[in-house]
Amino acid sequence: MHRFRLSLADLADASFACSPLQEAVLGLRMWKHPGVYTQQTAWFERLRPRFEELDTELLCSLVATNNRYVPDFLTPRPVSAFPSFQSELALVRAFPPELLAGELERTFLPHDHELPPRLAAGLADPARLIGEIADALAGYWEHCLAPTWWPRARPVLHADVVHRSRILAERGAAALFADLDHRLSWDDGVLTIDRDWTPEDEEIPVASRGLVFAPTFFCRGAITTISYDSLPIVIYPVRGQGAMATTPQLPPTPQALTQLLGAPKARLLALLAEPASTTQLAGHLGVSPGAVSQHLGVLYATRLVTRVRHGRVVLYARSPLADELYG
Repeated sequence: MHRFRLSLADLADASFACSPLQEAVLGLRMWKHPGVYTQQTAWFERLRPRFEELDTELLCSLVATNNRYVPDFLTPRPVSAFPSFQSELALVRAFPPELLAGELERTFLPHDHELPPRLAAGLADPARLIGEIADALAGYWEHCLAPTWWPRARPVLHADVVHRSRILAERGAAALFADLDHRLSWDDGVLTIDRDWTPEDEEIPVASRGLVFAPTFFCRGAITTISYDSLPIVIYPVRGQGAMATTPQLPPTPQALTQLLGAPKARLLALLAEPASTTQLAGHLGVSPGAVSQHLGVLYATRLVTRVRHGRVVLYARSPLADELYG
């Protein structure tokens, strides 16, 4: 078990963040361990031709064979709620070369019992290896993820954060932690991740360093960093991954609501049981974002939807009034 001890001040200071670099690095698990994250399989199979044009040996070597670990320095804790990929990658480039060997050994040796050959060879010049890794990740992001996957994934991550923030505001920390993941439990100021990943229990005082929660598409339960000395972070599975489907199953719409509002607006309300962006909704319905915006404008004016800006994304959701219509 891994335990975070939080004071009242630590609890009040806890925050959420969406990290594009984290998604890029953890997403490399899709290539090293195909079939583990099945809801992303279709997307990544479409990306395979682009991926195979890159330095796949180096990129795949960043993921451990036996437990899917990645070195902590590749997923630095976000310094803001919505960092850019470039700003996060700059932190990787600035990682001290003299610490690289320890990072890799801590990641790979306990379970794989050896370093990946490409990384082991690169330790002869750790500064150069860090640069090669950062360049490979930049190419992977720009060539594979940024064009189509990230614009679809980002609103899902943001919608998750909006949902969790609402739970925290309305129901408190205990309800939030219970809703985040089955591995998490909260008792008497201690947040526990129930996972047998180390031979001994470890308790980490947050001690005014802040605790950040970050959703991801690429874990099957709550996780944290390998090193206990890293800044406290809990990474958990994002909700609403079905929204990534190319042709999602639209929820049923009550006939009376369709007669009242018309089919397009009724379908939008059916989809807005979870927060979503205009782009997401347009993709689900197969129409233009402009058409969706017009309908959302009417629904917002009649208080049937709410909207909130989350970073650069505006997310819409059904209002309590609309929820009553679904009875």
